[in-house]
Amino acid sequence: MKQVYIQEIEAYLPDKRLTNEDLASAYPEWTAEKIYQKTGIRSRPIVDEGTTALDLAERACQQLFAHDGQVREQVDFLILMTESPDYKLPPSACILQDRLGLRKGTGAFDINLGCSAYIYGLAVAKALVAAGIAHTVLLVTAETYSKYIHPLDKSTRTLFGDAASATVISGHGRLRIGEFDLGTDGSGSGKLIVPAGMARMPSTERTRADETDGNGYVRSKEHLFMDGAAIFSFAIDVVPKTVKALLEKSAYAMDEIDLFIFHQANAYMLAYLRKKLRIPEERFYTCLENTGNTVSSSIPIALLEALKSGAVPKQGHLVLAGFGVGLSWGSVLLTMEENDD
Repeated sequence: MKQVYIQEIEAYLPDKRLTNEDLASAYPEWTAEKIYQKTGIRSRPIVDEGTTALDLAERACQQLFAHDGQVREQVDFLILMTESPDYKLPPSACILQDRLGLRKGTGAFDINLGCSAYIYGLAVAKALVAAGIAHTVLLVTAETYSKYIHPLDKSTRTLFGDAASATVISGHGRLRIGEFDLGTDGSGSGKLIVPAGMARMPSTERTRADETDGNGYVRSKEHLFMDGAAIFSFAIDVVPKTVKALLEKSAYAMDEIDLFIFHQANAYMLAYLRKKLRIPEERFYTCLENTGNTVSSSIPIALLEALKSGAVPKQGHLVLAGFGVGLSWGSVLLTMEENDD
């Protein structure tokens, strides 16, 4: 089978910040330090009112093109992973193709997926390149969850940030894409959801009305709802299983993996998963203190930072794992190679 690689990665984070001090002023019962202790996050990038996920996606791609001017002409397939589309239709990927000046022979579509999106996107991109359907895939993640969060909902506002990433997948590069393990449990779809505003429950005055839950969190049915306890239980169940299944498919042992990069959900969950999997701290990468949970972009942002910092050794093996909304999960093995032909 043809080898497929991650060729380039770039990320874009908005300049505007929502800090713990900002949140503490809105929630007097919490201090900035308490928020940090609960989440591992000190600040989150947040878009302005007029900025959309499509805008972030374009900026991430333009940053990538600025580093490698030849990529724009090489791209022949565009995949945009987002749950924050500009329109019900057309797909944001089609608009992004035009904004980026990609040739009209470029395939393009959106995939509606969240915290596991980067893993699924890599799987689709690898398949396209390996099958010869595309030669160079531009995989983009972009999310603006801040637009779905009620300002008085402490359960979600303390966690999520807005960001985008752009990854080039082709037949050459530094990171070879290996095996995948993917899974879905739609029975848990209601545990992380924006219930109203689309076809199943159209927007009405009632769905827009604020409600206060048993914990004192305020939101309407058109805002993001997350059952934190259920999502935590889900993650600690499926993540060890998907990592084990991936390693079995890849014929590697845990101690042969040089670095683990998981979806940057929150510090407590990541610490729990690291301990449950018995991963040494030096082989477990975290990157959320000043980004927060950026949903589909959290893994590529962490991967980019790990590469920049030198945390990925030459000839090293990495395991990436995403999990969350859907409920959905996935993992992939990457291998660092000196292959720049």
